[in-house]
Amino acid sequence: QVQLVESGGGSVQAGGSLRLSCAASGRTDWHYCMGWFRQAPGKERGWVALISSSGVTTYADSVKGRFTISQENAKNTLYLQMNSLKPEDTAMYYCAARGSYFCSINSYDYDYWGQGTQVTVSS
Repeated sequence: QVQLVESGGGSVQAGGSLRLSCAASGRTDWHYCMGWFRQAPGKERGWVALISSSGVTTYADSVKGRFTISQENAKNTLYLQMNSLKPEDTAMYYCAARGSYFCSINSYDYDYWGQGTQVTVSS
């Protein structure tokens, strides 16, 4: 079992920045793919950024060049640095873990989820 707790969300103006954090606890000695997903009202949950246990990162086209996913293994913490935020980035952001070396862009492939943190970007 892995527990995930997100923090760092908030309200910013367009062009601003936020850094989300996801603290993991429990069985963190396994190899996981970690990811950030987001869900806006009335829309399906979609992937934003993924990082494999070997450190390979993948980004959705909508955030490429603006967002950076990283992890600090010593602290069991996952981050999402979000720059040049746009109103369309407004959503609930979720941290997720998949018990596999391999990442997936499908939310249903992830075994553990945090409770989410709200990001609101105003124009």
